[in-house]
Amino acid sequence: MPDIAGLQDLAPILLALTSATLFAISILVLHQGLRHTDSETGSLIQIAATVLCYWLLAPWLVESWYWFTPAAALFAAVGLFKPVLSANASLLSVHHLGPTPTSTLAATSPLFAAAFGVFFLGEHLTLPIVLGTMAIMGGSIVLAQQGGWGRRATWPLWALSLPLAAALIRAAGDVLTKFAMIDLPSAYFAGLVSFSVSLIIALLVYGARRRALPRLGRAHGTGWFALAGVINGISVYSLNTALKLGEVIVVIPLVSASPILTLLLSAFLVRRETITRNSLLAVLLVVPGVIMIAVSR
Repeated sequence: MPDIAGLQDLAPILLALTSATLFAISILVLHQGLRHTDSETGSLIQIAATVLCYWLLAPWLVESWYWFTPAAALFAAVGLFKPVLSANASLLSVHHLGPTPTSTLAATSPLFAAAFGVFFLGEHLTLPIVLGTMAIMGGSIVLAQQGGWGRRATWPLWALSLPLAAALIRAAGDVLTKFAMIDLPSAYFAGLVSFSVSLIIALLVYGARRRALPRLGRAHGTGWFALAGVINGISVYSLNTALKLGEVIVVIPLVSASPILTLLLSAFLVRRETITRNSLLAVLLVVPGVIMIAVSR
């Protein structure tokens, strides 16, 4: 007979790694679409595709009373700032700092998630989780350093707060989702509400900046963005389910390994990247980190 308790401990780990893998795949798909249009348009189409997928299955997976619970308001609150605020903070950070410092400082997201998990959810850190989290963060930083920080830093000091704010917002969104699912343990409804609100915000922002609808069609990469939206929707559902079943301090560091998975898929599947000394070191840090967190449970 299988160990039921062991399977329950393993489920959030497998779901978190599934989420990370799917997110990595969606990034590669998005890259194909960005050959045809800009990132803001692509992001809008991706979110719309995710929302459409969630609403198509909502009649079978969502009960009407869900909408009248406190959790619904919390899920909606998450959609107000994630991913809209976190994405915009990241874009501003890239503008002022560049991609390498942005990616490096964004790797602090598991640290914020651990702090939230301990202080607000009463989760307990163990030494393997701490070491594993630090290893994954270290691997992400090493991977980001492939581009270097540049010979001379010309950006303002306050700009360092932008990638940290993006990391903080992402961690806060995940913790708030976890907290809301204590009241209403529906990973599907969490994604449905959050993404629906995110789509409304994204449409308002897009309309304020462009004052025109995005161009659709094969020539504009719509199919790639729609596919990325479907994959991302499954990834978020896996993440929310992992959060429902497991602890933030375990799930978020594992999901944060997605940049390494993106690199490996890009190098060996689509052959767009090459394995360098930095990327190899990143893998050697992240893989043991994931194992330490998994074994700790």
